[in-house]
Amino acid sequence: MANSPQAKKRARQAEKRRTQNNGQRSLVRTVIKKVISAVDAGDAEQAKAAYQSAVPVIDRMADKGILHKNKAARHKSRLNTHVKALSA
Repeated sequence: MANSPQAKKRARQAEKRRTQNNGQRSLVRTVIKKVISAVDAGDAEQAKAAYQSAVPVIDRMADKGILHKNKAARHKSRLNTHVKALSA
C-alpha cells in the first residue's frame, strides 16, 4: 500500500489511466470486429465503410500509446487485405 502522499497520488493516477486505457482498447476491438463481421457477411460496401471508420481510430490509439505502432499497422494491413479480397 502506498504510504507517502506522492505514492498515493501516483496510485490514483495509475488507476484513472488504467480505466481510460481499457475503454480506448475496447473501442479499437469493437471497430475491428465491425470490419470483420461485415467481411464475413460478404457486404463489400459495408466492409469498406467500416474499414474507413476504423483506420482513424486505430491510428489515434497508436499515437496515444494504447497500441504499439506496428500492431496498429498490422491490424490495418490485415483488415485492408480482407476488404480488398471481398470487393475483388
